[in-house]
Amino acid sequence: MTDLFPPGVAAVLDALVPWPDDGTRPEGPVAVDATDRLLLDEARGLLAEAEPGDVVVVGDRFGALTLGALALGAPDVRVHTDAVDAEAALLVNADRTGGRGGLAVHAELGAELLDGARLVLLQLPKSLAELTEIAELVARHAADDVTLLAGGRLKHMSRSMNDVLADSFTCVRATLARSKSRALVATGPRPERRDAPPSFPVTARLTDPALLAAGVPDGGTRPPHVTVVAHGAVFAGAGLDHGTRFLLSTADRWPAAEAVRDAVDLGCGTGLLAVVLAHRYPGVRVVATDRSAAAVASARATAAANGVADRVHARRGDAGADLPDASADVVLLNPPFHDRAAVTTDAAHRMFAAAGRVLRPGGELWCVFNTPLRYRPALERAVGPTEHVAQDPRFTVTRSRA
Repeated sequence: MTDLFPPGVAAVLDALVPWPDDGTRPEGPVAVDATDRLLLDEARGLLAEAEPGDVVVVGDRFGALTLGALALGAPDVRVHTDAVDAEAALLVNADRTGGRGGLAVHAELGAELLDGARLVLLQLPKSLAELTEIAELVARHAADDVTLLAGGRLKHMSRSMNDVLADSFTCVRATLARSKSRALVATGPRPERRDAPPSFPVTARLTDPALLAAGVPDGGTRPPHVTVVAHGAVFAGAGLDHGTRFLLSTADRWPAAEAVRDAVDLGCGTGLLAVVLAHRYPGVRVVATDRSAAAVASARATAAANGVADRVHARRGDAGADLPDASADVVLLNPPFHDRAAVTTDAAHRMFAAAGRVLRPGGELWCVFNTPLRYRPALERAVGPTEHVAQDPRFTVTRSRA
């Protein structure tokens, strides 16, 4: 309900759509949820008194927090959202409501976004690691009198979130629940956070045999380790997830070096597969792409840590939409099956379509997925002839030829 707010503000919120949906599907996403409304209501006094540079929004889904804050009196808003499609939705809704004025979108979560901020509105992330990185950055770079308002659905919140915020702020309290949502209010950045080393990104040296072997064709000498760098929002953190490991175990059947000029790590996460491709195919250009800003930053850092930054080009894009047609000879893909807290296969199907478009004739898509998802028919339609290569109790690896 938008009757919490003055008519002008309610009109802005009512105009938003859950882009690329139009909001008409009965079971589809909503553009403004109860958490958005709760955070805006809790913040309205601070927003009415805000001065230029005071307000930052992190994790907006469709623009409700950002455009709602502007409608409630903020002279300007700096905003960062990790997912590129959420950023696109924000801009679509800003155009629908005339809210581009005073809006500054930041591609990176860092000092420039948060410098001097006095109010930060946050849709709570699902991961404590991501929340830790955000809380530490706010405590380090925002104003001493900053208020962090972090909201979420009750079913996705835990006491551990309070503890994470308390590590960076002297005062953390919870609001009363409303419409199955609650906000955490953090104030008083801990002075020790200003100079303390950040917890993220995390760097680790991985020695998994499948990872080390995959980067060395024809039985060459394996490196002692592969270094991974991970920001808080990235899937699997600074580790090697089981699905990726299983895909790596099939590397001896990937295309021969002479058949590969360009390779793609589609949905790159921390960029481990991109590094493997760069090592396995010397001289080949590797594109690592992901919808997540944290993943792209992690992939760039991982490539640099392994000495292949000159050949791994990390870029942010929505399910491969940023990639040109017929531009790759091999694509590696471990598609996601979660979007925040929701289980969904939509992204996987869009990534299959992108791979089919991106591959040159005769090129190959190597995909790993949870066996119960039974993606083989979809891969046949989107890419081409698909064979079952390997299966273990949880995962299946397939090869599709364009």
